[in-house]
Amino acid sequence: MLIQTKLISWYLKNKRTFPWRKTKDPYKIWVSEIILQQTRADTGVLYYNKFLKKFPTLNKLAKSTEQEVLKAWEGFGYYSRARNLFHTACKIFEEHGGKFPSDFKTLKSFRGIGDYTASAIVSICFNVSEGVVDGNVYRLISRIFGIRDAINLYSSKRKFKEKVNSLIKGFDPGLLNQAMMEFGALQCVPRKPKCNICPLKRVCFSYENNQTSLLPFKSEKKRIKNRFFNFIVCHNSYKETIIEKRETGIWKNLYQFPLLETKNSVKKMSRVQIIDVLKKYCKIEEFTLSKWNKKPIRSILSHQQIEIDFWVVKIDEHLEGFINKENLINYPMPKVLQNFREKFFLY
Repeated sequence: MLIQTKLISWYLKNKRTFPWRKTKDPYKIWVSEIILQQTRADTGVLYYNKFLKKFPTLNKLAKSTEQEVLKAWEGFGYYSRARNLFHTACKIFEEHGGKFPSDFKTLKSFRGIGDYTASAIVSICFNVSEGVVDGNVYRLISRIFGIRDAINLYSSKRKFKEKVNSLIKGFDPGLLNQAMMEFGALQCVPRKPKCNICPLKRVCFSYENNQTSLLPFKSEKKRIKNRFFNFIVCHNSYKETIIEKRETGIWKNLYQFPLLETKNSVKKMSRVQIIDVLKKYCKIEEFTLSKWNKKPIRSILSHQQIEIDFWVVKIDEHLEGFINKENLINYPMPKVLQNFREKFFLY
């Protein structure tokens, strides 16, 4: 029996039930693939359902605002995904009348849609023979065929893509792509793969040569950059506070309290530093300063670790350019700031 036939047979018996597997609507498949890029499937279901409840169609998404989209995405992380969803929905609405293109190259030209996502959409929704290569497929293919190319290098992508394209030729591309991804997620897992009950073990290079733990191969990981964020939380007895919209970086277009980024962790913030950060928002001279958290709060992202401290500035007078503390809930914020925000209501 062919590898492809065994994979499809295994998939039909063992696949998990997810809402995106009950549709071939390209909009819904697109949303699911964007969510699943950096999220476990079980967790992704909750956000998938929540997002589609708010934006059930591409046209509904395109007619919203970026702030509404970011608010719906709040707490999910990797906010560039939400910004790209909104931007691309607007472009499809404006240039294609809200109808999802079925052309692979056209899809790849849209912001946030790379080879992986475009391949998933066209193969599942339009029966186009394009192989989907995600982490699970990299692992499966490298182990079965003994491919030693580092899967985290751009130069290796073409080789794996060509191999998958050759496998799906002549088969239902959407079905086989999903079978390979699911097989990697449940059977050919990173640690302790279920080789003893694997239907492919007799044709698997890594199993036959006892190299399962060595494949797939990855080159040395990038060094993690350490950053130190000091949020200046200004408030008064009138329940006023100040926030700003972040213009760049991982949290672009989300809201935060005025920020001072330092080279190292700050144990004690000076009055001069506080006044300097807040001077573009208000003029203050008299205030009390306290540190809200005893230990730095760590936020670990793909290639950086952020240590966060909250410095609470209490003043007596009104603030310029303020918002009411109760209205903070209306502004999309990163998860670490959401957690603080909920407790700050009671401060």
